[in-house]
Amino acid sequence: MSESKKKIVIVGGGIAGLAAGIYGRLADYEVEIYEKNPVAGGECMGWNRKGCHIDNCIHWLTGTKKGTALRKVWETVGALEEHTEFADCDSFYTSITGNFRVTLWKDLERTKEELLKLSPEDEKEIKKFIEHVKYASECEMPVEKPMDAMGISDYIHMGASMADMPKVMKEYGSIDLQEMAGRFKHPALKALFTDYLPREYVASSFLVSYATIVSGNGEIPLGGSLAMANRMVKRFQQLGGKLHCNTPVRRILIKNRKAVGIETAAQKVVLADYVISSVDTMEMFCNLIGKMYMDAKWQSCYANTDKYPLFSAVQAAFMVDCGTYDGKGTIFFDCVPFETGGRNVTRISVKGYDYEPEFAPEGKMVVQVNIPQFDKEYLYWKGLTKEEYENQKKEAVRAIEERLLVQFPKLRGHMEFLDCWTPITYERYCNAYHGSYMSFITKKGVKSFRVRGLVKGIRNLYIASQWIMAPGGLPVAVTAGKFAIWRIARKDRKMLEKM
Repeated sequence: MSESKKKIVIVGGGIAGLAAGIYGRLADYEVEIYEKNPVAGGECMGWNRKGCHIDNCIHWLTGTKKGTALRKVWETVGALEEHTEFADCDSFYTSITGNFRVTLWKDLERTKEELLKLSPEDEKEIKKFIEHVKYASECEMPVEKPMDAMGISDYIHMGASMADMPKVMKEYGSIDLQEMAGRFKHPALKALFTDYLPREYVASSFLVSYATIVSGNGEIPLGGSLAMANRMVKRFQQLGGKLHCNTPVRRILIKNRKAVGIETAAQKVVLADYVISSVDTMEMFCNLIGKMYMDAKWQSCYANTDKYPLFSAVQAAFMVDCGTYDGKGTIFFDCVPFETGGRNVTRISVKGYDYEPEFAPEGKMVVQVNIPQFDKEYLYWKGLTKEEYENQKKEAVRAIEERLLVQFPKLRGHMEFLDCWTPITYERYCNAYHGSYMSFITKKGVKSFRVRGLVKGIRNLYIASQWIMAPGGLPVAVTAGKFAIWRIARKDRKMLEKM
């Protein structure tokens, strides 16, 4: 390894790993990514069944608005391009409770009118909610450098650009969504505000999510998750990066408390000046470096599932005839109770992909159902035998189909099952801890999880993962990749202007 061009090895080719690889090449490092699966992308993934494409990840992407700092990051890594097209969606989601139907529209004034018409007795809380969504629309995550590296001037600038966010935190930062819903009298509004995110989530997170949609900074890039990941792969390879798929890593090599490379499952040793772990962090601690390097903060968060719960889902996809599905966008509705993963289910969400005609044969479209699962449900699925697991999946699909037909009777005879996946699927494919496709849930009264992307006791090892900051997701992943290179480049005294 020459002094002029040091080498970085990245374990894991998800969004964080690809971002680190791209920024690493821009900083003029030699970079290789090792990915255990046949294709890169991690949880930002899609797959094909019966001539249809199933999109696993992007319900909406934060950072799509031109001129924002996060949009620049997405463009730098190739995920979004100058002329990337987005789906023509006019709503966040719709909630159906009994005979009542209410939608959070992209047009905030339209939402206000609809909510007030539905429940005049909730006028005070509705207007307060709308006002604070406007405040939250200015919220942007820092993407220039890690927060622990920010100085006073950085914080002053961030505070000035988000001057109204303290109002959001004061009103909604100390209650969860269950409590927020309890402020409303109408049952349909109570359901509306506990549908999209787990009700344990701190309410301010929900307002920021909706504000992202309202402000035009949360769109859906056409082509879906896999297409976006593939654009990043193309960008990485065009910059001269090397991607090794179907190449799982057995361990990170540590010598004298310094990361010096990796050993693949095929026992190939690859030496490097720096190693970036872009896999699930529990996978890193358990299998790649050893639990002795897991500090007290990581240990306490993983151990305390009450304070730091995780969530996943049981999901099912169907191909339906166009014109037989009455829904639009994402819809939540009541259903006859059933159990899946040991959890009692009384509401279901379904999303139609009518905006992606390429996802299905002509005259057809894909619809997907999502049922939340948590740590307890993961353990239920994990405890099943292979035969029991398959039977439980079939039973879940049968129950879902029955309830879809009750809500959307026109689908009868026009719906074909495509696939079903569970928390165990995420564990198997992505080594996702407890099958979670996000990081820790941020609960009221609990400090939001955030760590530096470093491992105490090991030099030259960096973490690029959505797990380093709650709630995780794609924006955290892509910036974590950038920040890992930022730290390495600063250590090497490289110029950071083009970062």
